[in-house]
Amino acid sequence: MCKGLAALPQTCLERAKEIKSKLGTLLQKPENAIDLIIPYPEKPEKKPDKLQKPSPDEALQWKDSLDKVLMNSYGLATFRSFLRSEFSEENIEFWMACEDLKKTKSPMKMAAKAKKIYEDFIQTEAPKEVNIDHHTKDVTLRNLVEVSPSAFDLAQKRIYALMEKDSFGRFLRSDLYQELVK
Repeated sequence: MCKGLAALPQTCLERAKEIKSKLGTLLQKPENAIDLIIPYPEKPEKKPDKLQKPSPDEALQWKDSLDKVLMNSYGLATFRSFLRSEFSEENIEFWMACEDLKKTKSPMKMAAKAKKIYEDFIQTEAPKEVNIDHHTKDVTLRNLVEVSPSAFDLAQKRIYALMEKDSFGRFLRSDLYQELVK
């Protein structure tokens, strides 16, 4: 070992070995690693048909859970608009991207979507980086060695919990929601 490395703390050396191991794993699985670096053409976002505004009673039911909001197309659009006003739209965009990934059947498309999600939301200094802890980032990166519909499950659960605990209560008190329940 070179003299420079010997002076590093043991934790740094262990972390370097862990990173080397992860890189080695990627190199051993070129059929999956190549999937992660193949760019795919951006598709324009589909505009939903005119959304049906809910009745005040239907909107009142949304207060029961964030799931009820997200399962309703008008609720999802309204919640997204609210998050945009709070400058935290990346949370719902990440959640939606994960949901879209789960519906993807083609391994090539799944790998390309996973790469895009990672680059847009997870990697350090990503353009729409979501607020997740280091452990969750590590687990997510390990899951990308062999991409599956559940690759981002832990990160998605963390962001859902953040939205539920933090943003959802403010959404229910917002003018946007209050107008719907009148």
